[in-house]
Amino acid sequence: MDMVVNEAGSRTSEQRGRPLRVFVIDDHPMIRHGLAAMIKAEREFEWVGDAADGDDAVRLAPALLPDLVLVDLVMPRMDGVATIRALKPLLPKTHFVVLTSVLDPHEVKRAMEAGAGAYLLKNASTQELVTVMHTAARGQRVLAPEVSDALMAGDRSPPPGSDLTHRERELLALMARGLANQEISNRLGIAMPTVKFHVTNILAKLHADNRTEAVLTALKHRLVTLE
Repeated sequence: MDMVVNEAGSRTSEQRGRPLRVFVIDDHPMIRHGLAAMIKAEREFEWVGDAADGDDAVRLAPALLPDLVLVDLVMPRMDGVATIRALKPLLPKTHFVVLTSVLDPHEVKRAMEAGAGAYLLKNASTQELVTVMHTAARGQRVLAPEVSDALMAGDRSPPPGSDLTHRERELLALMARGLANQEISNRLGIAMPTVKFHVTNILAKLHADNRTEAVLTALKHRLVTLE
């Protein structure tokens, strides 16, 4: 898996010739134990402790001075973002790696804004996690590819009218030609209440206050033509 990395240099524990000290925060004991075993098996890392939630992490981690903190997002009492926010001032030189099953652009942004340097999903392999930990410890921001894709997809707003139904497009085309509701009713063979219902939906989907504004938006984005 190719990670998305943003460069930002800083002197790391590795460069100083000692293992990276790692603290783990996750409410699932099996996850904590599995990560502890993995970290202890890697000679470039040193496992220094763990916590089952944010409150315990804030109480325990500062005294241990970890270089890296692996933190889940969904936890009781204090979620991962709140935990990062609370720990960041207490551990200004520590790098935070989000390790979670949550793939939500909003949560990714919240975590990064709180101070996370990396965002990885729990289905990552051991080698992927090791690579991300080393990269984050160098002060580089790194995202798993699927996380980066989710962010880009979240930033792309659908074009106006993309959610219009076929029938709504038919009505919109007739509105653009200046037909009134009764004329549209006669042309399409549908009842007046149905026409009004569709017109209301069209205005809402195009964020228009009236028919004229809806037609102008439709013409601007080529949802209809006047041919």
